[in-house]
Amino acid sequence: MGIVAGLDSSSESTRIVVCDADTGAVIRQGYAPHPAEKGHEIDPQAWLMSLGEAAGNGLLEGVQAIGVSAQQHGMLPLDADGALVRPALVGNDKRAQSAAADLTDALGGRAAWTQAIGAVPHAAQPLTKLRWLARNEPANAARVAEVLQPHDWLVWQLLGRPARRTTDRGGASGTGYWSAATGAYRPDLVELALGHQVRLPEVLGPSGTAGFTPEGLLISAGTGETMAAAFGLGVGAGDAVVSLGASGSVFGIHHEALADSNGTITSFADATGMHLPVVHTSNAVRVLRGTAEMLGTDLPGLSELALKSTPGSYGLVLLPYLEGERTPHLPHTAGSLHGLRRESMKPEHLARAAFEGMLCGLADALDVLRGRGVEVRRVFLLGAAAELGAVQAAAPGLFGAQVVVPQPADYAALGAARQAAWALGAAHGTLAPHEPPRWPAAASQVFEPGEDLPVGQAVRQQYIAVREESYAGAFLSSQ
Repeated sequence: MGIVAGLDSSSESTRIVVCDADTGAVIRQGYAPHPAEKGHEIDPQAWLMSLGEAAGNGLLEGVQAIGVSAQQHGMLPLDADGALVRPALVGNDKRAQSAAADLTDALGGRAAWTQAIGAVPHAAQPLTKLRWLARNEPANAARVAEVLQPHDWLVWQLLGRPARRTTDRGGASGTGYWSAATGAYRPDLVELALGHQVRLPEVLGPSGTAGFTPEGLLISAGTGETMAAAFGLGVGAGDAVVSLGASGSVFGIHHEALADSNGTITSFADATGMHLPVVHTSNAVRVLRGTAEMLGTDLPGLSELALKSTPGSYGLVLLPYLEGERTPHLPHTAGSLHGLRRESMKPEHLARAAFEGMLCGLADALDVLRGRGVEVRRVFLLGAAAELGAVQAAAPGLFGAQVVVPQPADYAALGAARQAAWALGAAHGTLAPHEPPRWPAAASQVFEPGEDLPVGQAVRQQYIAVREESYAGAFLSSQ
């Protein structure tokens, strides 16, 4: 069918993959860092400069369609002429935390928000950034006539800044003013945050076309990085993805939007027409790093130590709530170590307890999704820590599922390229609007629970018993 490109503009760099539209085979790749960002504000022209550098040396020659993935939760406020009112607000800007609390109360609490949009306001959302702007920069807030996110803005720039502004379901579901359940904006929530209504971009379907560049290249709808990475990985119903960053996130693919009155689940849409319910934990790899520092080693060294211990860590249980916790909702608690006995007071047992505690905390998040009917047959583990032997040894038994560790690749850019191929095929009539191109699954290592499943589940029950003794009912109240 031709050649397509996927462009991922993350918080740190631009990555581009050029792929065969039929097979997904990567033909060429490009990369360029973004200029160093200071704080949580940036001139988005820096993204365009990075894009131009990454696409240099004829990288896009012969390309017929481009898909765009970009960092989520950015907010670009534009005036009535389409000019930026101020630099873009990006990342988890903690300045907006009090604004998130104000908005939560203004609509009647967490349950009212989950019913309205499937999520409770938090500092990262564009909606909450609008509230912060109204309170702290009222003159700028008064000039805001429309709001875009990073991938919306980049698509608009590639198209030559046309009158039409677009986004996709995935990106819209992270704004705080679009409902994944109804597929509609809530302009009243924008007014609640900003004080007046604004123009919002048209929400395209998964195979939609945003437009054509002056050179005739098709630009697909684009999406947020999480949605693009899921599409690039090729996950579908029955799959969950566990992301091992300093904090953790767990999402599944589901046929309907999910919400809960406590806001434990954030109800996103994905890039295929399905839904992507997400549960966050405050603690993941930071638990391993903290333990490694305590034992005077690094993460590979901690993994080697842990593998010298045995499942259950000689009775040691680490509740990994080092930064408080979101799942269960224990924002003001701290981590704790239980089951200390003379025979368990060895570095290898503490190391093993750190891995088991981190993974059991993520298993708690998986159980929130399972409890709402999300099928979990496979768990994809993402992040550098997924390569650690101790993670790979313990995760299948603790999660109670096959664990897949994909080889490192630019999955968000690949997902954007796959979306471009879909839009191109739909436009030419060679692909159905509801059938994405069948690209090969990501190359991966696969780990089965096998005969270790009963042992892993016994360790999990040991953890649950300690958690319930320490915080009785806290986990149930988060579901």
